[in-house]
Amino acid sequence: MMRLYSLDEDSGLAESIAACLNQQLSEHELRVFDDGEGKLRPLQDPAGCDVYVISRLHGGPTLSPHDRLWRLWSFIATLRDHGAAHVTAVVPYLAYARKDRITKPFDPLSLRHVAQCFEAVGTHRIIVLEAHNVAAFQNAFRIPTLHVDAYQAFDQLVDAQHSPWVVVSPDPGGVKRAQLWREALVARLGQPVGFAMVDKRRSAGVVSGGDLLAGEFDGANALLFDDLIASGLTMVRAARVLREAGARQVIAVAAHGLFMAGACEALADPGIAAIAVTNSVPTFRVPDTAQIARRIRVFPIGPLLARAIARCSQAGAMRLAM
Repeated sequence: MMRLYSLDEDSGLAESIAACLNQQLSEHELRVFDDGEGKLRPLQDPAGCDVYVISRLHGGPTLSPHDRLWRLWSFIATLRDHGAAHVTAVVPYLAYARKDRITKPFDPLSLRHVAQCFEAVGTHRIIVLEAHNVAAFQNAFRIPTLHVDAYQAFDQLVDAQHSPWVVVSPDPGGVKRAQLWREALVARLGQPVGFAMVDKRRSAGVVSGGDLLAGEFDGANALLFDDLIASGLTMVRAARVLREAGARQVIAVAAHGLFMAGACEALADPGIAAIAVTNSVPTFRVPDTAQIARRIRVFPIGPLLARAIARCSQAGAMRLAM
């Protein structure tokens, strides 16, 4: 038997996932005590069930990533304590995924530490949308992982009528992400789609480079594709280079729209024609009065995550039948 839980304050995403799976969200109790401690408990018996817990691990507006991680880990441990057969964490946005390698003496490997905590509480599997570095994500975990490529959510953004298109990585680290989307677009549109890359290097929080551009972009509509938008400066820098090099227009596309302080002002740059993100993170940091609010388009990921859950559920049922 499948059970779905949502630990998000806004259950809209979880409800869309449940609807796609023809399931109901299971109920749970959250009690928060005066000192800030709390407890989560399921209100239906999880014994023997294949359980999926949906939780977006972004910070704000009321909870930090640490609050969300603790609640998720505690709830998974509770489900396992009470007999859940398997518990899968469905994490549209994975906190601490950006710190996946040692770049300075005595640096933490935060992604691996997060992975170890998921494993310690008895998580059977984790599903993540567009990890910062897919290889690092997959290697950090010793439990099964399922990575969902965010480009699948943006099909309605691109059509053959407005060709030519070019998919652009704003830095060398995102080249594979951009290439995968380009290959998918070529197959779907049945016509050539270009590829380009902008150089960017970061050290001690300082970004350098950004003026070196390689690829096919002159006269094309550029899809500037990254895993997330935080300050927006990476997108703005790359968009300016593309426009100066002859791109017709630049659309900033990212799986996760964090829109941290200063992002609304930065992304108002005229070099960016539109902004596309998924609903992996609510756009609560973008006020309705912001200039960029009318340029942001949010694409739903409920169907993508529902398909990922169905795939895992079917695989589990096959194993039980063997």
